[in-house]
Amino acid sequence: MFEGWDAIVLARAQFAFTMSFHIIFPAFSIGLASYLAVLEGLWLWTGREVFLNLFNYWLKIFAVAFGMGVVSGIVMSYQFGTNWSAFADKTGAVIGPLMAYEVLTAFFLEAGFLGVMLFGLERVGHKLHFTATLMVAIGTAISAFWILSANSWMQTPAGYAINEAGQFVAVDWWKVIFNPSFPYRLVHMVLAAYLTTALVVGAVGAFHLMRDFRLAGPRVMFSMAMWMATLVAPLQILAGDQHGINTLEHQPAKVMAMEGHYQSHPDGAPLILFGLPNQREARVDYALQVPKLSSLILKHDLNAPLAGLDTVPRENWPPVPITFWSFRIMVGIGFLMLGLGLTSLLMRWRGELYQSRFLHLFALVMGPAGFVAVLAGWITTETGRQPFTVFGLLRTVDSASPLAAPAVGSSLVAFIIVYFIVFAAGTIYIFRLMAAPPHHGEQGPRGEAPVRAAGIAPVLPPEGHAS
Repeated sequence: MFEGWDAIVLARAQFAFTMSFHIIFPAFSIGLASYLAVLEGLWLWTGREVFLNLFNYWLKIFAVAFGMGVVSGIVMSYQFGTNWSAFADKTGAVIGPLMAYEVLTAFFLEAGFLGVMLFGLERVGHKLHFTATLMVAIGTAISAFWILSANSWMQTPAGYAINEAGQFVAVDWWKVIFNPSFPYRLVHMVLAAYLTTALVVGAVGAFHLMRDFRLAGPRVMFSMAMWMATLVAPLQILAGDQHGINTLEHQPAKVMAMEGHYQSHPDGAPLILFGLPNQREARVDYALQVPKLSSLILKHDLNAPLAGLDTVPRENWPPVPITFWSFRIMVGIGFLMLGLGLTSLLMRWRGELYQSRFLHLFALVMGPAGFVAVLAGWITTETGRQPFTVFGLLRTVDSASPLAAPAVGSSLVAFIIVYFIVFAAGTIYIFRLMAAPPHHGEQGPRGEAPVRAAGIAPVLPPEGHAS
């Protein structure tokens, strides 16, 4: 079936497919774990039942998303041995310990406290249960720390030496872990996770408010989500700007691909808003551009020179079209997030946060936008690094296992079939949980009691414990 296909292309497609499924779950669970900690903390502080009921509502969704993230992540690690054994052999002494630290410090922490978080509120007391929730949230953040450190080292390798066998070995673990791009990637990804979760929570709240704006639970979750979008979206844009400047310093070819700069611009480079990158002819067709704005953004000087891909050997060019467009999708969604936050701020000021149908429709449409932005950002990062797995040092063609195309293609087809069945079932179940409004016993505006959702019963505190 796959005779005549390129085995490396199929291996890359398989990794991209499984990674695309995997990355959306950690992006959601990192933010949702922190949101659960905030909800439980607010319940313990204020005693308001609405926070407890929202905690239980989102806890079920977190459990399903966390489980799917773990399952999809296990598949990822196996591919290093099956499809990318040369990469594992050459970089294992550096990447291996970083992945092991993630398991030892993050996964064990999450696994150790997850059971208490899910089932322990009636058994261990409020303070200990809150501690377990905090530990799970901290564990997800630590997991992001180590995974992003490993990926960032592949982007901007530091603190290494190459032994006689051609293998990378660590000579300074501090430089390996805190490599030049790592702080920027960590901040950018964690903020992306929080925004992704806020958009999902906001969309669910908007969905239920469109049905009945008096429901107390959706009002609280929608207000919290809109505050997160309002405050974090500008920070994310700033963090992305700083990340771009860092990338220009350490991976200039990636920025050239992102900007569509095939040619150098000695007197200030234009910002190409849209166009059709033509890799063969080394130009952007039908370009809509703003003169010198790219130099202003990247170097804060309208007339600053910017080099183009004409300064890079053609065999080291990234695939410009996909990098160019994925970057614009990510940036465009980022500004839509900012627009949502500002719109919610205006409606909050006008007293129409819970009644504005336009805002609720806007939030509902933006619900999946965080996942799209995360995927677009990941595609930008990984395709912009090509044709290297370790930037500038180890090429992708030298990283693959010596497998025939039919073997890789068959496993890719199997992954596609299994993933769509298993993860479609999990996603449908999450949607069913979201479709029911959270139960809440507090009175809504003007004394109306909110509707109780069938099947969504809160975990009540044990007798003898003050709420």
